Order: sequence, then C-alpha cells, then structure tokens
Amino acid sequence: MIHTTSGSRTEAFGLTDWGLVSFLAFTWGASFLFIDIALDSLSPGLITWMRITLGAAALSFIPAARQPIPRESWRNVVLLGLTWIAIPFTLFPIAQQWISSSLTGILNAAMPLFAAAFAAILLRRLPSRIIAGGLLLGFVGVVMVVAPSWGDGDNAALGIGLVLLATAFYGFSANIAVPMQQAYGALPLMRRAQMVASVATLPYAVSGLPDSSVDGGGLAAVFVLGVFGTGLALAVMTQLVGRVGATRGGVAIYFVPVVAVFLGVVFRDDSLALLTIVGMVVVLAGAYLASRREAT
Repeated sequence: MIHTTSGSRTEAFGLTDWGLVSFLAFTWGASFLFIDIALDSLSPGLITWMRITLGAAALSFIPAARQPIPRESWRNVVLLGLTWIAIPFTLFPIAQQWISSSLTGILNAAMPLFAAAFAAILLRRLPSRIIAGGLLLGFVGVVMVVAPSWGDGDNAALGIGLVLLATAFYGFSANIAVPMQQAYGALPLMRRAQMVASVATLPYAVSGLPDSSVDGGGLAAVFVLGVFGTGLALAVMTQLVGRVGATRGGVAIYFVPVVAVFLGVVFRDDSLALLTIVGMVVVLAGAYLASRREAT
C-alpha cells in the first residue's frame, strides 16, 4: 500500500538537518561539473548506469547498508528504485536534447512543490502557511538564480513535459521513502533501491556503448558522480526526509543551482549577475521559512 508519514522530527531544523542539506547542496551542485566532464567521452545512458551501479557498490562496502529488509517490503523497494532513480535519471538526459540546462534546473526546482502536493494527498493535511510560503519563495529564488544564464535551447514542450514528469516522480518517491527510512534505515534502503535501478537502466547503457570512448577524465568524473553524487547523496537525502518529512526535506534541492552557479564562477570563470545574487538571498529566505517547525 502506498503511503507516507510525517518526519520523525517536527521541530525547526537543527545543526544535523542543516548539515545534511549542506552535504546535498554541495554534492549535487558539483555534479553538474562532473557531468560536463563525463559527457565529453561517455553517452548519457552509460553515465546514468555507471553512476547508479557505482553508487550501489559504494554503499555495499558499508556494513550497515547490508542489513536485511523483509521480503514483504521489496515491492516498495522496487517502486522506490524505479521512481526515485531509474526513471528520472533516464528522463533528464533525454529531455535535455530539446531544452536548455538552465530551464531544466528551474523545472527540477519544482520538486519540493511536488513533494508537498503528494504529502498533502497522502497525509490528508496541508502544510502550514509559513512552510508553504517558504517553498514558493524558494522556487522564485531559484528562478532568479538561473535566469541570467538562460540558454538558447529549443524549449520544446516534450522536453519540458519529460522534466516535469521526472520531477513529479522525485516528489512522489521522497514521500514513500519516509516510512521506509524510518523502518529500515537509509543505507539498507538506498543500497537495494540503487541495485534495482542499476538493473532497470542497463539496456539504456548498452544502447549508448557505440557513442562512448574510454577516457581517464571521464571515468574519474563518473566515479565521483557514482560514489558521492549518487550512492552517498541519495542515502543522505533519504535520511533527511525520514527526519523532517518529504515536504521540508525537499528544500535541499533549492540550494543545488546556487552551488552550481558558485562553482561555475570559481572554476569556469562564469559571470555572476546581480539578479543571481539577489536570487541566492531569496533562496536562503525561502529555505529558512520552509525549515520552521512543522504543524502537528
């Protein structure tokens, strides 16, 4: 049965919660740099499969991740592996054939809004006004951050639809992950979910082999993406939503484009517009409001 629960902590975010958010922000924000490096030699399908498989392998070295999960719960594990990992990871590179990366970043930032919507349906309870206002304010801030770098891509309806579908899957899966994390822990859950996703995306990887080549830089980039940006990051995100719920946990996504822009300025000499700076401040304000105590 598909259901969700509230986070184990309804209080305002503490140091541990902000620490988890910070790890996700820097890890996923840096992923854009490593994806760019990997795409120079590897196909999107192969990158997707390799990062998922490496993530599952990395978690397998952690004893706690090898703890058993009851057989009757494997149906939800498979569902989580497909909706949180396999399907979105496949849809995003396909969609970016038709839309710019900037637009993709904006649409992906709708994940907390989808998470809040699914939580309201499954819990039969709306978020408080201050948390809802924080989510909306954070989304506005993300739009401001990426607006100056809006690309010239062909913003086709199909590409937009695929990204929104992937983002909706993220919001849905974050909710079903909450009770599963609370019951079995983030590490055992995400190790098995990534194993499921690895099997599901293997055909996509095979189809991309003819368009790929062996390159040390590309392989190193995928290694970092797999171990940190997939294996550990998804486990940390699962831990976060289990603690604070899917609605509030989704605010971590708002910081990803902020970090990506910052790293672009530092390592790629990208320009930093005034609107981007203002947008970062708005994101911080929205995240602060969304991190307040949850109504019970």
